[in-house]
Amino acid sequence: MTHTRIQPVMNRPGENALFIVLGLNKTQDVKDKIIDFAANFSALTRSLNNRYPDAQFSATLGFGAQAWGLLFDHLSKPKELEIFKEIKGPKYTAVSTEGDLFFHIRADRQALCFELASIIQEQLQDVTYPIDEVHGFRYFDGRAIIGFVDGTENPEAEIASAYALVGKEDPEHTGGSYAFVQKYLHDMNKWRALSTEEQEKVIGRRKFNDVELGDDVKPQTAHNVVSKAFDEDGNELKIVRANMPFSNPSKNEYGTYFIGYAGKFSTTRQMLEHMFQGSAEGHLDQLLDFSTAVTGTLFFVPTVDFLDDLGDE
Repeated sequence: MTHTRIQPVMNRPGENALFIVLGLNKTQDVKDKIIDFAANFSALTRSLNNRYPDAQFSATLGFGAQAWGLLFDHLSKPKELEIFKEIKGPKYTAVSTEGDLFFHIRADRQALCFELASIIQEQLQDVTYPIDEVHGFRYFDGRAIIGFVDGTENPEAEIASAYALVGKEDPEHTGGSYAFVQKYLHDMNKWRALSTEEQEKVIGRRKFNDVELGDDVKPQTAHNVVSKAFDEDGNELKIVRANMPFSNPSKNEYGTYFIGYAGKFSTTRQMLEHMFQGSAEGHLDQLLDFSTAVTGTLFFVPTVDFLDDLGDE
């Protein structure tokens, strides 16, 4: 019996992370070079893992909808892979931005993130151009830069794969995952002007101990109320987040890099629609009064087997 080898989408966020979004140049050899690189990607990451087994190193590679059509035009497209359509709400917009290749690199040692990123740049510089690069770091006990623990809503490890990976509904892409990324910038001057109690009502949790607020004090605009998704029977749906804070304090730039891995992008999209356009009751996510999404791109992260098989073609 063969087991599908999946990319490490369910790993913990790590101490350091590097998020890289690249665009494809319209050169004659772009397809061959990207496919050759992708076919060797698991060997590349395995080598770094073997050299530094205690560094919790991992990396995933994803493809945008246009890149998929160009590179794998002879293969079926994952059912929910598309160019992300912006979500315009009454006050704020979840913008859509370009992206063909996506790399999510994480390790306890920043040097390993740099090492893989430099290899990617060296091998792909002739056929790609940079769109975005964010260096994330673990902030104290897994807190976002606004001071609250992040990832609290993630499913337990035992059931994470049921939410993070494509299932039998798309048999040719089972074991893959939809990675949606957004770079949020926070207005920290405005945020710091709130009292701790006011901040807790925006998030829906206690700041110190991460305990959820009681229904009697938690407003319907709280982030952890609005940003939920449900199936047709009213059961809550989950995604696996690996968000990381990033910052350039001298520039007054403070942010959160949101990344959600899901077996169905429609789950992530429903969460975003509730946040930006309003929940069923019409409530918007109050956190958006302090946080602005400046990017928004959808990628598909295929299995390791898919990538390795590219070398046989």
